[in-house]
Amino acid sequence: MLIVQSASASSPQRLSKSGSPVPCYWMQATSFVLSSCVLKGSILILCCIFLLQQKIKLPKKTARRYPAYELYLYGEGNYAEENKNLILTGIPILFLPGNAGSYKQVRSLGSIALRKAEDLDFKYHFNFFSVNFNEELVALYGGTLQQQTKFVHECLKVILRLYRGQEFAPTSVAIVGHSMGGLVARALLTLKNFKPELINLLITQATPHVAPVMPLDRYLTDFYTAVNNHWTLKAQDLRNLTTLSVAGGFRDYQVRSGLAFLPRLSQHDSALSVVSSAVPRAWASTDHLSIVWCKELILATIRAFFDLIDENTRQITEDPKKRMSVLNHHFVRHPGKIFEENPEVFTELTGTFTWVEVKTSKWTYSAYNDSDGKYFTFPLASHRESYSHIYCENTKLVVILKLQDYPSLSHIVILVPPSVGNKFTLDCEFFKEDSRTIQLPVTNLFSFGLSSSKILLNSTGLFYNVQLQHFNQVYQAFKIHVESHCQSLIGKYTCSKLFLSFSVPSFTEISAKLHMAQPENESRFPVLNIYSSSDCQYEVILKTSFLQILGQIIRFHAGALPVYVVSNILLTYGGQLSTLLSTGQCSEFSLELVRTAKPYKVEPIISIVVFLQGPTVLSKAKLITPRRLCMMGSLALVSWTTCGAFALFIIYLQYLFKVLTILNLYMKSEFCVFSIKSVKKSLSSSTTAEAANSLKIHVTVLNLFTWIVLLNLPSLVYWLKNLRYHVRLDPDPCRTTAIILVCILEILMNLSTSEVKSSKLLKMAAKVPLPLSVAVLAFGRMHLYKVPHFVTFSLFLHVLCCVV
Repeated sequence: MLIVQSASASSPQRLSKSGSPVPCYWMQATSFVLSSCVLKGSILILCCIFLLQQKIKLPKKTARRYPAYELYLYGEGNYAEENKNLILTGIPILFLPGNAGSYKQVRSLGSIALRKAEDLDFKYHFNFFSVNFNEELVALYGGTLQQQTKFVHECLKVILRLYRGQEFAPTSVAIVGHSMGGLVARALLTLKNFKPELINLLITQATPHVAPVMPLDRYLTDFYTAVNNHWTLKAQDLRNLTTLSVAGGFRDYQVRSGLAFLPRLSQHDSALSVVSSAVPRAWASTDHLSIVWCKELILATIRAFFDLIDENTRQITEDPKKRMSVLNHHFVRHPGKIFEENPEVFTELTGTFTWVEVKTSKWTYSAYNDSDGKYFTFPLASHRESYSHIYCENTKLVVILKLQDYPSLSHIVILVPPSVGNKFTLDCEFFKEDSRTIQLPVTNLFSFGLSSSKILLNSTGLFYNVQLQHFNQVYQAFKIHVESHCQSLIGKYTCSKLFLSFSVPSFTEISAKLHMAQPENESRFPVLNIYSSSDCQYEVILKTSFLQILGQIIRFHAGALPVYVVSNILLTYGGQLSTLLSTGQCSEFSLELVRTAKPYKVEPIISIVVFLQGPTVLSKAKLITPRRLCMMGSLALVSWTTCGAFALFIIYLQYLFKVLTILNLYMKSEFCVFSIKSVKKSLSSSTTAEAANSLKIHVTVLNLFTWIVLLNLPSLVYWLKNLRYHVRLDPDPCRTTAIILVCILEILMNLSTSEVKSSKLLKMAAKVPLPLSVAVLAFGRMHLYKVPHFVTFSLFLHVLCCVV
């Protein structure tokens, strides 16, 4: 799939009550929302609507089990007052917020749906519910995803009970999920006691369906595996469910569009994935938050909801085919008219208009201030053998028909209405697809924009397909320049779903890049469509864009940055141990980073084999004192009874204070060293060098430990935020790792390099970080939570060097 964006593309917009556009990034207020803003002279008039999010009372058992979660009904003005008693007669829609999302984000959908219902005199209307997930960071900590899923299941049952006894009571609920909320909605089908008929429509907004953006703990990756496996292996449960996934496009820097595409299942044809920049009448990319309140997308969603209503049940239709037809109509290929479930086969052509038969293959009609309408007829029998398509355009509409798709048609009739006071121009032509298809090879990745690939179109037709050959990888990115020289005043072109018009002569630039790599069995090329004028000449120039390539690399691989950083620090750590072994001195971190941080130098796994042979333990100085043992036990208890990340953070601060104290003492005097008891002594120069060596190695260990703390920080934030509900974090992704690291670091921070130099394990400890850094790169990119395990093993060897 190829999506392009113009360098001058306007920002997506949000709808105000007055209908005037408001930028999509305009934020919502909490209690009062600005609904219109009109500037008259020097007076700014502000109109506000009172919003009410009514809390739904949950069963006592549910409220006790999920004390941090709540269910709300959206309302505003008179509508909110009328529903205070929860006597509901509408169609239920449930909104699920995403990572750190608010239940108040439902306002964007609820407000626009209410306006449309008012226009229909409330013949149909929707009741929008939303779930308060306490703004949990579920994209970073997956321990509560299963809990959220079970709570949503309870909410569905509560919502449906509110409609009991109503004449048109619903039997299912439609769900709109933003970000991780969409994944939670998909996870409902994995619950043992869940009835699939409870939901029949699911719309997700910028939801990472394929994999987590940052796989920071195993609960997150296990949750993804369970959901995707269920949707793949048990597709029969999805027969009643129609799913639409809307990705934000290239402006969404948090969730790239490739992660938002639903898996393609041969058994399940009721799933649709689109990008916001390809949605008809939207044509704009959105960032991760503005997709919730983008005017164009909200309008498309609400129009689809109303078109999905069954007149007999006054609820969303139970017909999967109709649901897919409606979603395709609004989100894929909008024909420029209202959705018709069963369009009439026969249409009566009324009026006393003039009938004109057109027999030529290319035809232009122009009229100004014409009070008489006309019917133009195009006989197809004489054109079927020579041409494959017919193309017609005016200033507002472009139509392309494939003749083979309409074998029973004898004529095509075009109605041109009276154009009183206006100028009307219509161009039509028959063409053969092969003659209008031009191949443009893309430039090499390493050309850096110095070379280009170009074609020149001496246009005699109105439409051209330019195939971009060998454009199939995500790391490819190009700038496409379209220059036109015409005698007329207008020219047009599109690339995939983007339509732009420009004055001529003109020079316009667009960027081209992929949301995901081309599948191996896919033979189609990305296509640039040029809607041209017959009196124009077009030059299309394609160049590799180095900056866009860097952007693609960041977009697809930025999540692996911590893995590469930790891998390089591990290599540096091993290099410092090696210099300590060979020279008796520890090198500077920056110098050792330049020398050793080369992951391609992979040595054999001799170090691991040596380790497995088992070291001989000799007596050494006391490593475990009563004070250290007390600290280990205390922090281990903290880890076990509260949160492992909290224990890590405490010992991190302790280690940081230790290193800063050593640094302070060392900087004051070259004869000052920080011993185990923090006593200053006048020492020889060799002792001063020993202090410097200890400081360098401690700084490196602290660097490694910093990344461990950062990778476990989300669970600490979640624990602190929910401390009023639970003192103990359960499940805790780093409890075991924290207990081990607490014991290791409590010993390590009190050691000096003199206790390591003579160790029989030092040689092995110096070599192990290299294979460990390779292992970090191999396994950590897809499972970030495994990175601390490799670092812990390396630090454990360091501690063993003090006793062996």
